Amino acid sequence: MRALISVSDKTGVVEFARGLRALGWEVIATGGTQKLLHDAGVETLNISDITGFPEICDGRVKTLHPAVHGGLLARRDHPGHVKALADNGIEYIDLICVNLYPFRETIARPDVRMEDAIENIDIGGPSMLRSAAKNWADVTVVCDPADYGQVLDEIRRTGGTLRETRLKLSAKAYTHTAEYDIAIAAYMRRQAGLGEKLFLEFDLVQPLRYGENPHQSAKFYREGAEVPYSPAFARQLHGKELSYNNIQDANAALSIVREFDEPFCVGLKHMNPCGAATGRDVVEAWTKAYEADKVSIFGGIVATNRPVTREAAERMKSVFLEIVMAPRFEEGALEVLCTKKNLRLLEVRMEPSEVRPMQYVSVNGGLLVQELDIETRALTADMCVTKKRPSPEQMADLEFGWRIVKHVKSNALAAVKNGCTVGVGAGQMNRVGSAEIALKQARAAGATEGIVLASDGFFPFDDTVALAAQYGVAAIVQPGGSVRDEDSIRKADELGIAMLFTGERHFKH
Repeated sequence: MRALISVSDKTGVVEFARGLRALGWEVIATGGTQKLLHDAGVETLNISDITGFPEICDGRVKTLHPAVHGGLLARRDHPGHVKALADNGIEYIDLICVNLYPFRETIARPDVRMEDAIENIDIGGPSMLRSAAKNWADVTVVCDPADYGQVLDEIRRTGGTLRETRLKLSAKAYTHTAEYDIAIAAYMRRQAGLGEKLFLEFDLVQPLRYGENPHQSAKFYREGAEVPYSPAFARQLHGKELSYNNIQDANAALSIVREFDEPFCVGLKHMNPCGAATGRDVVEAWTKAYEADKVSIFGGIVATNRPVTREAAERMKSVFLEIVMAPRFEEGALEVLCTKKNLRLLEVRMEPSEVRPMQYVSVNGGLLVQELDIETRALTADMCVTKKRPSPEQMADLEFGWRIVKHVKSNALAAVKNGCTVGVGAGQMNRVGSAEIALKQARAAGATEGIVLASDGFFPFDDTVALAAQYGVAAIVQPGGSVRDEDSIRKADELGIAMLFTGERHFKH
Protein backbone atom coordinates (compact mmCIF):
# COMPACT_ATOMS: atom_id res chain seq x y z
CA MET A 1 0.00 0.00 0.00
CA ARG A 2 1.27 3.46 -0.87
CA ALA A 3 0.60 6.90 0.57
CA LEU A 4 1.57 10.31 -0.82
CA ILE A 5 2.10 13.09 1.72
CA SER A 6 2.43 16.76 0.79
CA VAL A 7 1.33 19.26 3.42
CA SER A 8 1.71 22.92 4.30
CA ASP A 9 0.19 22.50 7.77
CA LYS A 10 2.58 19.97 9.22
CA THR A 11 0.68 19.46 12.48
CA GLY A 12 0.86 15.78 13.41
CA VAL A 13 2.23 14.69 10.04
CA VAL A 14 5.41 13.08 11.42
CA GLU A 15 3.39 10.83 13.73
CA PHE A 16 0.95 10.04 10.92
CA ALA A 17 3.69 9.10 8.47
CA ARG A 18 5.50 7.10 11.14
CA GLY A 19 2.27 5.23 11.88
CA LEU A 20 1.79 4.37 8.20
CA ARG A 21 5.37 3.11 7.92
CA ALA A 22 4.88 0.97 11.04
CA LEU A 23 1.88 -0.61 9.31
CA GLY A 24 4.04 -1.49 6.29
CA TRP A 25 3.00 1.32 3.99
CA GLU A 26 5.34 2.93 1.50
CA VAL A 27 5.37 6.73 1.91
CA ILE A 28 6.01 9.21 -0.92
CA ALA A 29 6.64 12.84 -0.01
CA THR A 30 7.37 16.17 -1.67
CA GLY A 31 9.89 18.94 -0.96
CA GLY A 32 9.60 20.38 2.51
CA THR A 33 7.41 17.54 3.73
CA GLN A 34 10.04 14.98 2.81
CA LYS A 35 12.77 16.97 4.54
CA LEU A 36 10.71 17.16 7.73
CA LEU A 37 10.01 13.41 7.65
CA HIS A 38 13.63 12.58 6.83
CA ASP A 39 14.89 14.71 9.73
CA ALA A 40 12.44 12.85 11.99
CA GLY A 41 13.81 9.49 10.83
CA VAL A 42 10.80 8.48 8.73
CA GLU A 43 11.80 6.69 5.54
CA THR A 44 10.19 8.12 2.38
CA LEU A 45 10.46 8.17 -1.39
CA ASN A 46 10.76 11.51 -3.16
CA ILE A 47 8.02 12.41 -5.61
CA SER A 48 10.61 12.57 -8.39
CA ASP A 49 11.39 8.88 -7.81
CA ILE A 50 7.77 8.16 -8.73
CA THR A 51 7.34 10.52 -11.66
CA GLY A 52 10.85 10.13 -13.06
CA PHE A 53 10.80 13.89 -13.51
CA PRO A 54 12.37 16.58 -11.34
CA GLU A 55 10.45 19.32 -9.56
CA ILE A 56 10.61 22.35 -11.83
CA CYS A 57 9.68 26.04 -11.86
CA ASP A 58 10.65 26.52 -8.21
CA GLY A 59 8.39 23.67 -7.16
CA ARG A 60 5.34 24.93 -9.06
CA VAL A 61 5.33 21.64 -10.99
CA LYS A 62 5.99 18.45 -9.10
CA THR A 63 2.82 16.36 -8.73
CA LEU A 64 1.06 17.25 -12.01
CA HIS A 65 2.02 13.96 -13.63
CA PRO A 66 0.25 10.79 -14.87
CA ALA A 67 2.26 8.70 -12.39
CA VAL A 68 0.47 10.60 -9.63
CA HIS A 69 -2.99 11.20 -11.05
CA GLY A 70 -3.15 7.87 -12.83
CA GLY A 71 -2.33 6.17 -9.54
CA LEU A 72 -5.09 8.14 -7.84
CA LEU A 73 -7.85 8.10 -10.46
CA ALA A 74 -7.63 4.55 -11.79
CA ARG A 75 -10.56 2.41 -10.72
CA ARG A 76 -9.44 -0.89 -9.26
CA ASP A 77 -12.59 -2.63 -10.58
CA HIS A 78 -12.22 -1.39 -14.15
CA PRO A 79 -10.15 -3.75 -16.39
CA GLY A 80 -9.30 -0.96 -18.82
CA HIS A 81 -7.95 1.24 -16.04
CA VAL A 82 -5.96 -1.62 -14.53
CA LYS A 83 -4.41 -2.42 -17.93
CA ALA A 84 -3.59 1.25 -18.62
CA LEU A 85 -1.61 1.48 -15.40
CA ALA A 86 0.18 -1.79 -16.07
CA ASP A 87 1.06 -0.77 -19.65
CA ASN A 88 2.54 2.52 -18.42
CA GLY A 89 4.33 1.21 -15.35
CA ILE A 90 2.17 3.22 -12.93
CA GLU A 91 1.40 1.95 -9.43
CA TYR A 92 -1.69 2.69 -7.38
CA ILE A 93 -1.64 5.39 -4.72
CA ASP A 94 -4.01 4.27 -1.98
CA LEU A 95 -3.95 7.30 0.31
CA ILE A 96 -3.03 10.93 0.02
CA CYS A 97 -2.43 13.32 2.87
CA VAL A 98 -2.56 16.84 1.46
CA ASN A 99 -3.41 20.30 2.73
CA LEU A 100 -2.91 23.51 0.86
CA TYR A 101 -0.63 26.54 0.74
CA PRO A 102 -1.66 29.16 3.33
CA PHE A 103 -3.42 31.52 0.93
CA ARG A 104 -5.92 32.92 3.45
CA GLU A 105 -3.21 33.55 6.02
CA THR A 106 -1.06 35.26 3.40
CA ILE A 107 -3.70 37.71 2.18
CA ALA A 108 -4.71 38.47 5.79
CA ARG A 109 -1.36 40.23 6.30
CA PRO A 110 -1.81 44.00 5.99
CA ASP A 111 1.42 44.41 3.98
CA VAL A 112 0.89 41.49 1.59
CA ARG A 113 2.00 41.99 -2.00
CA MET A 114 0.04 40.46 -4.84
CA GLU A 115 3.17 38.52 -5.89
CA ASP A 116 3.23 36.81 -2.48
CA ALA A 117 -0.48 36.01 -2.69
CA ILE A 118 -0.05 34.46 -6.14
CA GLU A 119 2.80 32.24 -4.95
CA ASN A 120 0.52 30.91 -2.24
CA ILE A 121 -2.11 29.70 -4.70
CA ASP A 122 -1.75 25.93 -4.61
CA ILE A 123 -2.22 24.07 -7.90
CA GLY A 124 -0.96 20.54 -7.40
CA GLY A 125 -2.56 20.15 -3.97
CA PRO A 126 -6.18 20.83 -5.04
CA SER A 127 -5.64 18.66 -8.13
CA MET A 128 -4.54 15.70 -6.00
CA LEU A 129 -7.34 16.23 -3.50
CA ARG A 130 -9.96 16.30 -6.25
CA SER A 131 -8.53 13.24 -7.98
CA ALA A 132 -8.42 11.20 -4.80
CA ALA A 133 -11.82 12.45 -3.66
CA LYS A 134 -13.37 11.50 -7.01
CA ASN A 135 -12.02 7.97 -6.61
CA TRP A 136 -13.03 7.71 -2.94
CA ALA A 137 -14.28 4.15 -3.42
CA ASP A 138 -10.64 3.07 -3.70
CA VAL A 139 -8.57 5.96 -2.32
CA THR A 140 -8.43 7.54 1.14
CA VAL A 141 -8.03 11.32 1.01
CA VAL A 142 -6.95 13.12 4.20
CA CYS A 143 -6.79 16.94 4.34
CA ASP A 144 -7.44 17.57 8.04
CA PRO A 145 -4.89 16.62 10.74
CA ALA A 146 -7.84 15.90 13.04
CA ASP A 147 -8.55 12.78 10.94
CA TYR A 148 -5.08 11.22 11.23
CA GLY A 149 -5.92 9.25 14.35
CA GLN A 150 -9.12 7.69 12.99
CA VAL A 151 -7.45 6.72 9.71
CA LEU A 152 -4.51 5.02 11.44
CA ASP A 153 -6.85 3.25 13.86
CA GLU A 154 -9.02 1.85 11.05
CA ILE A 155 -5.97 0.66 9.10
CA ARG A 156 -4.65 -1.10 12.21
CA ARG A 157 -7.99 -2.78 12.88
CA THR A 158 -9.11 -3.68 9.36
CA GLY A 159 -6.08 -3.37 7.08
CA GLY A 160 -7.63 -0.33 5.39
CA THR A 161 -10.21 2.39 5.84
CA LEU A 162 -13.96 1.83 5.92
CA ARG A 163 -16.06 2.77 2.91
CA GLU A 164 -18.17 5.23 4.91
CA THR A 165 -15.01 6.87 6.23
CA ARG A 166 -13.62 7.32 2.74
CA LEU A 167 -16.89 8.92 1.60
CA LYS A 168 -16.85 11.40 4.49
CA LEU A 169 -13.19 12.23 3.85
CA SER A 170 -13.98 12.78 0.17
CA ALA A 171 -16.71 15.26 1.07
CA LYS A 172 -14.33 17.06 3.44
CA ALA A 173 -11.71 17.28 0.68
CA TYR A 174 -14.15 18.86 -1.78
CA THR A 175 -15.24 21.29 0.93
CA HIS A 176 -11.59 22.15 1.59
CA THR A 177 -10.88 22.89 -2.08
CA ALA A 178 -14.17 24.78 -2.54
CA GLU A 179 -13.44 27.10 0.40
CA TYR A 180 -9.90 27.57 -0.88
CA ASP A 181 -11.08 28.49 -4.37
CA ILE A 182 -13.66 30.90 -2.95
CA ALA A 183 -10.92 32.79 -1.09
CA ILE A 184 -8.80 32.97 -4.24
CA ALA A 185 -11.71 34.03 -6.44
CA ALA A 186 -12.75 36.82 -4.06
CA TYR A 187 -9.17 38.11 -3.79
CA MET A 188 -8.48 38.00 -7.52
CA ARG A 189 -11.76 39.74 -8.35
CA ARG A 190 -10.77 42.57 -6.01
CA GLN A 191 -7.35 42.86 -7.62
CA ALA A 192 -8.87 42.85 -11.11
CA GLY A 193 -11.51 45.44 -10.23
CA LEU A 194 -14.37 43.10 -11.13
CA GLY A 195 -17.75 43.39 -9.49
CA GLU A 196 -17.69 41.96 -6.00
CA LYS A 197 -19.23 38.58 -5.30
CA LEU A 198 -20.09 37.62 -1.74
CA PHE A 199 -19.13 34.05 -0.86
CA LEU A 200 -20.39 32.84 2.51
CA GLU A 201 -19.20 29.80 4.44
CA PHE A 202 -21.31 28.58 7.33
CA ASP A 203 -21.43 25.18 9.02
CA LEU A 204 -24.67 23.57 10.13
CA VAL A 205 -25.08 23.64 13.90
CA GLN A 206 -28.44 21.87 13.93
CA PRO A 207 -31.78 21.63 12.15
CA LEU A 208 -34.46 23.39 14.18
CA ARG A 209 -37.89 22.03 15.02
CA TYR A 210 -39.41 24.95 13.09
CA GLY A 211 -38.74 28.56 12.26
CA GLU A 212 -40.25 31.79 13.54
CA ASN A 213 -43.66 30.11 13.25
CA PRO A 214 -44.53 26.39 13.36
CA HIS A 215 -45.32 26.20 9.64
CA GLN A 216 -41.79 27.40 8.69
CA SER A 217 -38.80 25.07 8.44
CA ALA A 218 -35.43 26.34 9.71
CA LYS A 219 -31.78 25.47 10.32
CA PHE A 220 -29.04 27.08 12.40
CA TYR A 221 -25.58 27.71 10.90
CA ARG A 222 -22.39 29.28 12.22
CA GLU A 223 -19.27 30.83 10.77
CA GLY A 224 -15.97 28.96 10.79
CA ALA A 225 -14.05 31.23 13.17
CA GLU A 226 -15.31 31.38 16.75
CA VAL A 227 -16.28 34.83 18.04
CA PRO A 228 -17.27 35.97 21.55
CA TYR A 229 -20.81 36.92 22.56
CA SER A 230 -22.19 34.43 20.06
CA PRO A 231 -25.10 31.99 20.53
CA ALA A 232 -23.64 29.99 17.63
CA PHE A 233 -20.62 29.05 19.76
CA ALA A 234 -22.38 28.83 23.13
CA ARG A 235 -22.08 25.62 25.15
CA GLN A 236 -25.48 24.37 26.26
CA LEU A 237 -25.21 22.87 29.73
CA HIS A 238 -28.85 22.03 30.33
CA GLY A 239 -32.36 22.21 28.95
CA LYS A 240 -34.30 21.40 25.83
CA GLU A 241 -33.30 22.24 22.27
CA LEU A 242 -33.08 25.89 21.29
CA SER A 243 -35.74 27.25 18.94
CA TYR A 244 -35.40 29.79 16.13
CA ASN A 245 -36.86 32.53 18.33
CA ASN A 246 -34.68 31.50 21.28
CA ILE A 247 -31.58 31.97 19.16
CA GLN A 248 -32.72 35.37 17.89
CA ASP A 249 -33.44 36.53 21.43
CA ALA A 250 -30.17 35.11 22.75
CA ASN A 251 -28.24 37.01 20.10
CA ALA A 252 -30.01 40.26 20.97
CA ALA A 253 -29.33 39.80 24.69
CA LEU A 254 -25.65 39.05 24.16
CA SER A 255 -25.30 42.17 22.03
CA ILE A 256 -26.54 44.21 25.01
CA VAL A 257 -24.28 42.44 27.51
CA ARG A 258 -21.33 43.27 25.28
CA GLU A 259 -21.82 46.98 26.10
CA PHE A 260 -20.87 46.65 29.77
CA ASP A 261 -17.72 45.89 31.77
CA GLU A 262 -19.23 46.29 35.25
CA PRO A 263 -21.56 43.60 36.65
CA PHE A 264 -24.64 43.72 34.43
CA CYS A 265 -27.80 41.73 33.77
CA VAL A 266 -30.53 42.06 31.16
CA GLY A 267 -33.92 40.45 30.80
CA LEU A 268 -35.15 40.29 27.22
CA LYS A 269 -38.40 39.49 25.45
CA HIS A 270 -39.05 39.49 21.70
CA MET A 271 -35.56 40.90 21.01
CA ASN A 272 -36.12 43.98 23.21
CA PRO A 273 -34.77 44.53 26.73
CA CYS A 274 -37.55 44.58 29.31
CA GLY A 275 -35.27 45.12 32.30
CA ALA A 276 -31.56 45.91 32.49
CA ALA A 277 -29.33 46.98 35.34
CA THR A 278 -25.82 47.23 36.68
CA GLY A 279 -24.99 46.29 40.25
CA ARG A 280 -22.25 45.54 42.75
CA ASP A 281 -22.44 41.89 41.72
CA VAL A 282 -24.56 39.50 39.69
CA VAL A 283 -27.16 39.16 42.46
CA GLU A 284 -27.83 42.89 42.65
CA ALA A 285 -27.78 43.29 38.86
CA TRP A 286 -30.32 40.47 38.44
CA THR A 287 -32.54 41.75 41.22
CA LYS A 288 -32.69 45.27 39.80
CA ALA A 289 -33.27 44.01 36.24
CA TYR A 290 -36.09 41.73 37.40
CA GLU A 291 -37.73 44.42 39.53
CA ALA A 292 -37.67 46.78 36.53
CA ASP A 293 -40.42 44.78 34.79
CA LYS A 294 -41.65 41.64 36.56
CA VAL A 295 -44.46 41.16 34.07
CA SER A 296 -42.57 41.24 30.77
CA ILE A 297 -39.72 39.00 31.92
CA PHE A 298 -42.16 36.06 32.24
CA GLY A 299 -41.10 33.57 29.57
CA GLY A 300 -38.13 35.72 28.61
CA ILE A 301 -34.40 35.18 28.65
CA VAL A 302 -31.63 36.49 30.87
CA ALA A 303 -27.99 37.28 30.13
CA THR A 304 -25.30 38.42 32.54
CA ASN A 305 -21.60 39.14 32.17
CA ARG A 306 -20.65 37.56 35.50
CA PRO A 307 -20.62 33.91 36.63
CA VAL A 308 -24.00 32.88 38.01
CA THR A 309 -23.68 32.09 41.71
CA ARG A 310 -25.91 29.84 43.80
CA GLU A 311 -27.53 32.92 45.36
CA ALA A 312 -28.31 34.43 41.96
CA ALA A 313 -29.65 31.07 40.76
CA GLU A 314 -31.94 30.78 43.79
CA ARG A 315 -33.44 34.17 42.93
CA MET A 316 -33.87 33.29 39.26
CA LYS A 317 -35.39 29.89 39.96
CA SER A 318 -38.81 31.18 40.94
CA VAL A 319 -39.23 33.04 37.63
CA PHE A 320 -40.32 31.27 34.45
CA LEU A 321 -37.43 31.82 32.05
CA GLU A 322 -36.55 30.26 28.70
CA ILE A 323 -32.76 30.79 28.81
CA VAL A 324 -30.05 31.97 31.18
CA MET A 325 -26.68 32.91 29.64
CA ALA A 326 -23.44 33.67 31.44
CA PRO A 327 -19.69 33.23 31.00
CA ARG A 328 -19.85 30.52 33.67
CA PHE A 329 -22.23 28.80 36.09
CA GLU A 330 -20.87 27.91 39.50
CA GLU A 331 -21.50 24.35 40.63
CA GLY A 332 -24.08 25.45 43.18
CA ALA A 333 -25.93 27.45 40.53
CA LEU A 334 -26.16 24.39 38.28
CA GLU A 335 -27.53 22.32 41.15
CA VAL A 336 -30.31 24.88 41.59
CA LEU A 337 -31.16 25.67 37.96
CA CYS A 338 -30.87 22.13 36.58
CA THR A 339 -33.92 21.18 38.64
CA LYS A 340 -35.91 23.10 36.01
CA LYS A 341 -36.08 20.52 33.22
CA ASN A 342 -36.73 22.81 30.26
CA LEU A 343 -34.61 25.82 31.24
CA ARG A 344 -31.74 26.26 28.79
CA LEU A 345 -28.41 27.18 30.39
CA LEU A 346 -25.83 28.54 27.95
CA GLU A 347 -22.19 29.17 28.75
CA VAL A 348 -20.92 31.91 26.40
CA ARG A 349 -17.46 33.34 25.84
CA MET A 350 -17.45 36.99 26.87
CA GLU A 351 -14.17 38.79 26.43
CA PRO A 352 -12.97 41.82 24.49
CA SER A 353 -12.12 41.11 20.87
CA GLU A 354 -10.60 43.03 17.98
CA VAL A 355 -12.79 41.11 15.54
CA ARG A 356 -15.38 43.26 13.77
CA PRO A 357 -18.19 40.83 12.92
CA MET A 358 -20.42 41.36 9.91
CA GLN A 359 -24.19 41.28 10.12
CA TYR A 360 -26.24 39.59 7.39
CA VAL A 361 -29.95 40.24 6.90
CA SER A 362 -31.90 38.58 4.12
CA VAL A 363 -34.50 40.32 2.01
CA ASN A 364 -36.54 38.72 -0.74
CA GLY A 365 -34.02 37.97 -3.47
CA GLY A 366 -31.13 39.71 -1.74
CA LEU A 367 -28.89 40.17 1.26
CA LEU A 368 -27.96 43.24 3.29
CA VAL A 369 -24.50 43.25 4.84
CA GLN A 370 -23.10 45.69 7.38
CA GLU A 371 -20.57 45.84 10.19
CA LEU A 372 -22.12 44.88 13.51
CA ASP A 373 -22.85 47.96 15.63
CA ILE A 374 -20.45 47.22 18.49
CA GLU A 375 -19.01 50.67 19.13
CA THR A 376 -20.80 53.19 21.30
CA ARG A 377 -19.46 56.71 21.78
CA ALA A 378 -18.87 57.54 25.44
CA LEU A 379 -20.80 60.54 26.71
CA THR A 380 -18.83 63.64 27.65
CA ALA A 381 -19.73 66.92 29.34
CA ASP A 382 -19.16 68.94 26.18
CA MET A 383 -22.09 67.13 24.51
CA CYS A 384 -24.49 69.14 26.67
CA VAL A 385 -26.43 71.67 24.56
CA THR A 386 -28.63 73.17 27.29
CA LYS A 387 -28.14 75.68 30.08
CA LYS A 388 -28.91 72.99 32.65
CA ARG A 389 -26.05 70.51 33.09
CA PRO A 390 -26.58 66.92 34.21
CA SER A 391 -25.33 65.91 37.66
CA PRO A 392 -22.64 63.18 37.89
CA GLU A 393 -25.34 60.68 38.88
CA GLN A 394 -27.51 61.70 35.94
CA MET A 395 -24.51 61.51 33.64
CA ALA A 396 -23.92 57.91 34.70
CA ASP A 397 -27.57 57.08 34.05
CA LEU A 398 -27.45 58.81 30.66
CA GLU A 399 -24.42 56.69 29.74
CA PHE A 400 -26.27 53.56 30.84
CA GLY A 401 -29.43 54.51 28.93
CA TRP A 402 -27.46 55.40 25.81
CA ARG A 403 -25.95 51.91 25.75
CA ILE A 404 -29.30 50.23 26.31
CA VAL A 405 -31.45 52.20 23.86
CA LYS A 406 -29.28 51.27 20.86
CA HIS A 407 -30.54 47.69 21.31
CA VAL A 408 -34.24 48.60 21.42
CA LYS A 409 -36.29 48.46 18.23
CA SER A 410 -36.68 51.93 16.68
CA ASN A 411 -38.31 54.29 17.43
CA ALA A 412 -36.72 53.64 20.82
CA LEU A 413 -36.77 55.42 24.17
CA ALA A 414 -35.37 54.13 27.45
CA ALA A 415 -36.13 55.68 30.84
CA VAL A 416 -33.41 55.06 33.42
CA LYS A 417 -32.79 55.74 37.08
CA ASN A 418 -29.98 54.57 39.35
CA GLY A 419 -28.35 52.32 36.75
CA CYS A 420 -31.55 50.49 35.90
CA THR A 421 -34.23 50.74 33.24
CA VAL A 422 -37.57 51.90 34.65
CA GLY A 423 -39.35 52.01 31.30
CA VAL A 424 -38.69 50.98 27.69
CA GLY A 425 -40.62 52.15 24.64
CA ALA A 426 -39.99 50.17 21.46
CA GLY A 427 -40.98 49.96 17.85
CA GLN A 428 -43.60 52.69 17.61
CA MET A 429 -44.26 54.58 14.40
CA ASN A 430 -43.51 57.90 16.10
CA ARG A 431 -41.10 58.89 18.84
CA VAL A 432 -43.73 60.40 21.13
CA GLY A 433 -45.57 57.07 21.18
CA SER A 434 -42.42 55.24 22.34
CA ALA A 435 -41.74 57.96 24.93
CA GLU A 436 -45.26 57.63 26.35
CA ILE A 437 -44.84 53.87 26.76
CA ALA A 438 -41.48 54.22 28.50
CA LEU A 439 -42.54 57.06 30.78
CA LYS A 440 -45.86 55.50 31.77
CA GLN A 441 -43.95 52.35 32.75
CA ALA A 442 -41.59 54.49 34.81
CA ARG A 443 -44.47 56.18 36.63
CA ALA A 444 -46.13 52.84 37.28
CA ALA A 445 -42.85 51.64 38.78
CA GLY A 446 -42.84 54.61 41.15
CA ALA A 447 -40.18 56.65 39.34
CA THR A 448 -41.57 60.18 39.23
CA GLU A 449 -38.49 62.40 39.42
CA GLY A 450 -34.79 62.33 38.58
CA ILE A 451 -35.39 60.10 35.56
CA VAL A 452 -33.14 60.29 32.48
CA LEU A 453 -34.36 59.51 28.99
CA ALA A 454 -32.31 58.06 26.13
CA SER A 455 -33.44 58.16 22.49
CA ASP A 456 -31.92 56.23 19.58
CA GLY A 457 -32.84 59.01 17.10
CA PHE A 458 -33.24 62.76 17.14
CA PHE A 459 -36.43 64.59 18.11
CA PRO A 460 -38.07 66.09 15.00
CA PHE A 461 -40.19 68.37 17.23
CA ASP A 462 -40.09 69.57 20.81
CA ASP A 463 -43.12 67.47 21.81
CA THR A 464 -41.03 64.64 23.29
CA VAL A 465 -39.21 67.11 25.53
CA ALA A 466 -42.52 68.58 26.69
CA LEU A 467 -43.87 65.11 27.43
CA ALA A 468 -40.69 64.16 29.32
CA ALA A 469 -41.09 67.10 31.68
CA GLN A 470 -44.58 65.89 32.66
CA TYR A 471 -43.07 62.59 33.90
CA GLY A 472 -40.18 63.95 35.96
CA VAL A 473 -37.38 63.60 33.40
CA ALA A 474 -34.32 65.56 34.49
CA ALA A 475 -31.94 64.83 31.60
CA ILE A 476 -32.12 63.55 28.03
CA VAL A 477 -29.57 62.09 25.63
CA GLN A 478 -30.27 61.95 21.89
CA PRO A 479 -28.22 62.07 18.67
CA GLY A 480 -29.31 65.54 17.56
CA GLY A 481 -29.28 66.44 13.89
CA SER A 482 -32.88 67.53 13.34
CA VAL A 483 -33.58 70.75 11.45
CA ARG A 484 -35.66 71.64 14.55
CA ASP A 485 -32.97 70.89 17.14
CA GLU A 486 -33.19 74.49 18.37
CA ASP A 487 -36.87 73.97 19.22
CA SER A 488 -35.99 70.99 21.44
CA ILE A 489 -33.10 72.87 23.07
CA ARG A 490 -35.30 75.90 23.74
CA LYS A 491 -38.02 73.71 25.26
CA ALA A 492 -35.49 71.88 27.46
CA ASP A 493 -34.11 75.20 28.69
CA GLU A 494 -37.63 76.45 29.38
CA LEU A 495 -38.42 73.30 31.42
CA GLY A 496 -35.06 73.01 33.21
CA ILE A 497 -34.04 69.74 31.55
CA ALA A 498 -30.42 68.95 30.71
CA MET A 499 -29.91 67.55 27.21
CA LEU A 500 -26.94 65.97 25.44
CA PHE A 501 -26.43 65.59 21.68
CA THR A 502 -24.10 62.70 20.82
CA GLY A 503 -23.92 63.18 17.05
CA GLU A 504 -24.30 59.41 16.79
CA ARG A 505 -27.48 57.43 16.20
CA HIS A 506 -28.20 53.74 16.74
CA PHE A 507 -31.34 52.72 14.87
CA LYS A 508 -32.34 49.08 15.19
CA HIS A 509 -35.06 47.68 12.97
